[in-house]
Amino acid sequence: MSDPASQPPASYEAALEELERLVQVIESGQLPLEQLLSGYKRGAELLAYCRGRLEAVETQIKVLDEGTLKPWTPQ
Repeated sequence: MSDPASQPPASYEAALEELERLVQVIESGQLPLEQLLSGYKRGAELLAYCRGRLEAVETQIKVLDEGTLKPWTPQ
């Protein structure tokens, strides 16, 4: 069974919420080094996910601005 924390988030909003919680925990300074490193890794994954979603939406907006409607599909 895989670790649920390594699973892709359900949505951009869910990823952002998890990332915000993770940053609070990391900034608290209360995590052991091993958990700090795994938290940092998860944070990097969430950040990449959010950036990818934002880039996809930005691409669709550019298409719409050019007068051509193309459906956006998450990758």
